[in-house]
Amino acid sequence: MSTTTQQTVKQRLQMLLDKLPADCTVEQLQYHLYVLQAVESGLEAVDRGEGIPHEEVKRRLSKWLPS
Repeated sequence: MSTTTQQTVKQRLQMLLDKLPADCTVEQLQYHLYVLQAVESGLEAVDRGEGIPHEEVKRRLSKWLPS
């Protein structure tokens, strides 16, 4: 069971809100929510075996990045 399923949505949101500064904007909150959701979605995909092996990622990126 992943961390995301062990906590309720409300608990995860409260943790996020506690970490943000008191003067954060709605746009900043939306961005952080988007990132949180994207990371959770990616971790769930990896848990399902839907990832790219590290060596394959390195091979693909070697075409784009300088040596």
